[in-house]
Amino acid sequence: MNKNRVVITGLGVVAPNGVGLDAFSEAIKTGTSGITFHQKLKDLNFSCCIGGIPQISEEKKLEYLSPLQLRGFNSAGILYGCMAGIDAWKDAGFEVDANSDLDTDTGLIFGAGTSGIEKFREAILKVDKGQVKRMGSTVVVQTMASGISAFLGGILGLGNQVTTNSSACTTGTEAILMGYERIKNGQAKRMLVGSCSDDGPYIWGGFDAMRVMTYKHNDSPEAGSRPMSATASGFVPGSGAGAFVLESLESALERNASIYAEVLGGNVNSGGQRNGGTMTAPNAEAVQRCITDALKNAKIAAQDIDAINGHLTATSKDSLEIANWTQALGRSGNDFPYINCLKSMVGHCLPAAGSIECVAAVLQLKEQFVFPNINCEDIHPEILELISEEKIVRELLKTKLEIVAKASFGFGDVNGCVIFKSYSE
Repeated sequence: MNKNRVVITGLGVVAPNGVGLDAFSEAIKTGTSGITFHQKLKDLNFSCCIGGIPQISEEKKLEYLSPLQLRGFNSAGILYGCMAGIDAWKDAGFEVDANSDLDTDTGLIFGAGTSGIEKFREAILKVDKGQVKRMGSTVVVQTMASGISAFLGGILGLGNQVTTNSSACTTGTEAILMGYERIKNGQAKRMLVGSCSDDGPYIWGGFDAMRVMTYKHNDSPEAGSRPMSATASGFVPGSGAGAFVLESLESALERNASIYAEVLGGNVNSGGQRNGGTMTAPNAEAVQRCITDALKNAKIAAQDIDAINGHLTATSKDSLEIANWTQALGRSGNDFPYINCLKSMVGHCLPAAGSIECVAAVLQLKEQFVFPNINCEDIHPEILELISEEKIVRELLKTKLEIVAKASFGFGDVNGCVIFKSYSE
């Protein structure tokens, strides 16, 4: 049975350091941080008072949602997802038309961790006060897990599979692979895929309680997120959304669409919280198997990878992640691919991390560069025992890239790895 080739024809991104492709691309090339201090966190006695939140004006919101849709609207993650998804749709050459015919050739898989946590809080308070009738008619769609896919699916009139996935920090990468499989197997011509995340104290509080977020950089926010650094002291929370229009190559060529890159394949699996894996720590054997199985699925060799966009959370697990890559690829020292991590600039965007970071990875392929790791002046010595220092890019690098691997690892010991390739006929 012939399988369809799958390409990327549209991108959208809402990130702490750039809203929209142009702003985001410029930010990652220049190493611009989007992490800032938040007084509200300090007032609530958080240890970590910094985080990455996209800056969006009220006027900007009206470019995506109508005044009626925004009435009583208080769901940041859904807003970010709608913005990124609509931008990707338009970037692929399609129009947003409320009166369009149902598009049965296109589906949507857009992931989330939680949905509308601030709206949910509003609803709980009204219920507790006996004000059920004053909750409003949009509480359900703003707070249900699939709120983002319900919003986007209706705005764009998509008639293929429309759903939301949720796999912690692996969500965005998993959504891409789910959409890829659907197109590859001929079940859809196009899939709009991505993920989004809310922000603020009700999302970030649990992580602060776990003491996995840094408390050392409240006075120096931009220096707080330090993947692969010896002085890393925990992750910095972030938020936003990333989106892709995936399309069969045949469909893209038929309509003469611009193509960013090709999705060669990938893999998702779980470590089952066995053999060292826990709710928060990875089973190293499963991580390595996820990577090697991704290579097999993409039909490439380990030596074919030119760059890696890592998960790398700026915690004690960074050295283990690098060790897993060296074991899975059988490459170390100066033979290791270039590696970078967007979290140094935007923080850990939780369920949105995989999709935002994948946008960065695809932009690298399209424009042939490797963006810098910031805050990594002091590489962790355990990492330097595994790979050469020059493979950890710390200034913008212009170089030829053919294949980029992106991996995500999430709560519950779940893993995902996707392989992108520079497009050629």
